[in-house]
Amino acid sequence: MIKGLAITPPVIGRISIGRMVEKNGKRLPEKDDQFTITTQIQTREGWLPHPLDEALRQEGQGKKLRSIPVTLPFNDPDLNLRAEYTFFERKSGRPLCSGDGESCRRRTDQGLEQLPCPSPDLCEFGAHDLCKPYGRLYVRIGEEDELGCFVFRTTGYNSIRTLAARLRYFHAISGGNLATLPLELKLRGKSTTQSHRAPIYYVDLTLR
Repeated sequence: MIKGLAITPPVIGRISIGRMVEKNGKRLPEKDDQFTITTQIQTREGWLPHPLDEALRQEGQGKKLRSIPVTLPFNDPDLNLRAEYTFFERKSGRPLCSGDGESCRRRTDQGLEQLPCPSPDLCEFGAHDLCKPYGRLYVRIGEEDELGCFVFRTTGYNSIRTLAARLRYFHAISGGNLATLPLELKLRGKSTTQSHRAPIYYVDLTLR
């Protein structure tokens, strides 16, 4: 086996709260007020919808998809939610630097280096919003695939902070049996001074 190979859950689909829109001839990402469940196949029109997306919408009588029944693949909170500060190269989309607020792994001319990570606000390399928190939550939807997971990727502090707290709480009250709990992903909204009182949406995890 290749040494240092990152082993991640088998991903069979995506969960997002955004969509692609066309503006001035360019396709740009835009925040949405509902979930979208897609496959991992992308065309010129966007990501192909997963059959579960339509099935869950029909269960909700065709309304906006704002809750998804899920279970977790692991009992360990850190295996279900992986979060770190990440600097992505814009052209290739490859991560150039990732850290946890104390140390980071950065690609340099000398190769992969271990360096201090002062967080994005205090890092010259990641200044100007180039380095952001990057979280990946792995969940299971339905019973068709025992090992296959759907991944929700986010760069939002609100979603990462809320999901991390919920996972710790549920881990404690379940006696460490997170994978046995019937849970639900919920989309919540709030307004803040930083959002200029416009609604912003984040993801929460609750008991069904």
